[in-house]
Amino acid sequence: MPVRFTRSVQIVDSHTGGHPTRVFLGGLPALNGDTVMAQRDDFRDRLDFLRPQLLHEPRGHAAMVGAIVVPSRVADFGAFFVSSYVYLEMCGHGTIGLAKTLAAIGQFEVPETGEKRFTLETPAGVVTVGVESEKGLVAGIRIDNVACHVIERDVRIEPPGLPAILTSTAYGGGVFAMVDAKALGWPIAPQTTSELCAKGAAIKQALNARAGLPDSHKVGSVLFHEDLGPRHARHLVVLEANKFDRSPCGTGSSARLAVLHEQGKLGIGESFRAESVLGTHFEMRIERATNARIEPSIRGNAHITAFSTLVVEDGDPLAGGFLCR
Repeated sequence: MPVRFTRSVQIVDSHTGGHPTRVFLGGLPALNGDTVMAQRDDFRDRLDFLRPQLLHEPRGHAAMVGAIVVPSRVADFGAFFVSSYVYLEMCGHGTIGLAKTLAAIGQFEVPETGEKRFTLETPAGVVTVGVESEKGLVAGIRIDNVACHVIERDVRIEPPGLPAILTSTAYGGGVFAMVDAKALGWPIAPQTTSELCAKGAAIKQALNARAGLPDSHKVGSVLFHEDLGPRHARHLVVLEANKFDRSPCGTGSSARLAVLHEQGKLGIGESFRAESVLGTHFEMRIERATNARIEPSIRGNAHITAFSTLVVEDGDPLAGGFLCR
């Protein structure tokens, strides 16, 4: 053979409402640890070089999210999620993509009609996933997410170059800041995503630069929302200056439900439609609420885009991957 490869990894790619999930099925080293979180930490400590190699360009891009399937002692499956920049405690769109992949490769058998459920251990905790099918085909995927809660209320910041921003922050599997884009006159549309990414990055920086802020309160993403009607909103979640969520964002929308519930705008059992910048949507609902925490569900679907093998060729000067901001 005229070429030689140093790495070969089997993957399945999908998108959930437009945002990608790359499930790694073979070719990665074994991980140490009795829990998914411990295995995630072992990957981060020993093998973090694989994250840019397999998610960044030229094999991926800034918005790529990976799901690494690992053994679990407490659930049917275990998985942790890695993105181009950070390790995620939980990922809603990624869990939907993982469920569709497990069904597609026969690791999880779906019924001819109806719903079948499995449990998934993540670093944030164990979630339950229901796969709905019609005539043997996956028709929808529902996640009972981890408990979510409001962290800070009505925080006022003045990012450089932007008007004063009033925001609340909440946990939905990650920490999100809520910003009313409609009130600020900032439309959410495909042609405004670059502008909103820059604004979101500035808001995130201003929030996290506050003195004495505990690490657990630091914002990972900014959720811009544009309310379209009762219990219906368009969301754009900004993760970095060059990265936004193409889906409505399952964890971000879960965090927003916690804020809406505390404000008295969304009750237990009431449906909420979270729409993405692409017009795709998740159906959300608060299933339970206890001690200022809510337990939301997220319903969406994913679509397979590729079964493939990633390779790293000997001598590739960009073998480690790259991103340009």
